[in-house]
Amino acid sequence: FRFAFKGNFKSLEFPRHESLATMHLLRFLLRYYPPGIILEYVKSNQLRSKCIALSNLSIETDLDELVDEIAAQEVLITAARKPQLRALVERLQDRLLSDPDANFQLEKTFKAHVLPMTNIDLSKDGSLCVSGSYDRACKVWDAVTGRELYSLEGHKNVVHAVCFNHPQNSLIGTGSFDKTAKVWDSESGRCLATLKGHTAEIVCVVFNTASTLIATGSIDKTVKLWDPKSGNELQTLSGHSAEVICIQFTQDGNSLLSGSIDQTIALWDPNTGRQRHTLVGHRGAIAKAVFSFDGEYVLSGSVDKTAIVWGVADGCKKATLRNQAEEIACLAFENNGRFIATASIDGTIILYETDTFKPLFTWMDHRGEVNKIVFNSTGSQLLSAGSDQSLRIWDTISGECIQHLIDANDEVFSLCTSYHSDVIVAGCKDNSLLVYRNLE
Repeated sequence: FRFAFKGNFKSLEFPRHESLATMHLLRFLLRYYPPGIILEYVKSNQLRSKCIALSNLSIETDLDELVDEIAAQEVLITAARKPQLRALVERLQDRLLSDPDANFQLEKTFKAHVLPMTNIDLSKDGSLCVSGSYDRACKVWDAVTGRELYSLEGHKNVVHAVCFNHPQNSLIGTGSFDKTAKVWDSESGRCLATLKGHTAEIVCVVFNTASTLIATGSIDKTVKLWDPKSGNELQTLSGHSAEVICIQFTQDGNSLLSGSIDQTIALWDPNTGRQRHTLVGHRGAIAKAVFSFDGEYVLSGSVDKTAIVWGVADGCKKATLRNQAEEIACLAFENNGRFIATASIDGTIILYETDTFKPLFTWMDHRGEVNKIVFNSTGSQLLSAGSDQSLRIWDTISGECIQHLIDANDEVFSLCTSYHSDVIVAGCKDNSLLVYRNLE
């Protein structure tokens, strides 16, 4: 069993035998993390896109051989397009050579709210931060200056969930204990839609990557799908017997997961609302569940002290990880599928390789619960935030703690990074936001 793609690349849509006469390539788009090239093309008068995933690209890869292999299997890559393709792959390879070391310095500290914060999110470029709070407001911050740009007011109870519509970052979603969610314009702070329909508190909110759907998860045991433009409810996904505590779309938007206190994870088709699989195997409430970047696997963690890897296509277990001594608090997939990490309430973090699912490193430096772990964009580092008022950055190759950030005056409960992993924003229990920038 292996997460990394076999061969040098993986194509995600049509086979070679399709006729070029029915399709026209418009342009290439570069994706740095994980490495890939997006093809935008017209087929049957419709604009479409597909991804050539280059997860196994390395500094040793022979670029001419790789380009020939892609061109042999991708009908849109003609001989005339091969030089352009090679130049783009070379840019991706150069980025691997320039993976910066960790030299983060505290750039800004500011108080975000009067009452306790609940959650934070960071825009792709690291310039905007959004925070939710018990004060019923959501605030948008300039992460460079620390200046409050907008206070998004209108909820009548705690704002528990906040998110940008990654990667566009033009919208903000908020979910509240007042049983409603709202969609906001991130540039003006204007409320664009109020989503009403849940019968209990909303605890999680997420957009799909195309920003055509926003999903909400609630204590009422359901997930709802909405049109973010009109605010219309499109689907109600019912199947859990207890509170829904986490939701996530795959990158292509064709699958949605929901994790629940009922000890299960449900996999849904967001286009039809059909439940594809119920993942049963944990013996305690789900703490967190996430998709792999390619959408082929789910990693779930539970208060039963285990993490489980599942196949999305068949809904079956691929591995059960039993190395944590206490409840799992958070977990993460590395973008390229090489590593997964779990963290527990006793402060232990375990890094696994996905070839064998054997632990590579066990880190026990945090003195208290680990609240959040995040891989950097290239997977060379893992960031962790703890109740011991510290942030740590771990080297996933050497296993060393390469930076220990101790600027917080209270428990660090949340952690976000920018697309290039050059900006970190940490949320603290004393209602402060800490902004770090990598000087490398």
